[in-house]
Amino acid sequence: QVQLVESGGGLVQPGGSLRLSCTASGNMIKNNIMGWYRQPPGKQREWVADMGSGGSINYANAVKGRFTISRDNPKKTVHLQMDSLQLEDTVVYYCTLRAGVDTYWGEGTQVTVSS
Repeated sequence: QVQLVESGGGLVQPGGSLRLSCTASGNMIKNNIMGWYRQPPGKQREWVADMGSGGSINYANAVKGRFTISRDNPKKTVHLQMDSLQLEDTVVYYCTLRAGVDTYWGEGTQVTVSS
C-alpha cells in the first residue's frame, strides 16, 4: 500500500506563487508516474501535470508555462511550483502516483487565490 501526503497549499494573491509537495511512503515499484490533479467546485477532477520516474514531463494546457513539476526519486517526492496564479486556480490539488495497474491518491491540499 502506498500513502501520499501533500503540503504547501494556502492563500495567495493573484499573480503570486505557491509550491506544493507530495511525499510517498510504502512499497512501490520504481517505474512510476507522480503527478497532480485538481478539482474545481462542482466539476470533475482534472489532470494538471505529471512526471515519470525516468524524467518525462507533461502539462495540461491550462497550466503550461505557469506551473513546473519536479521530483526527487530517492525521497519519493514530487513538487509543483505554481507561478502567476490566477483566480481560477483556486481549487483542491491532489497528488497521485501511478505504478503498474495501481493508482494512489493523496487527501488533497487547498489552494486559494484571492486579493
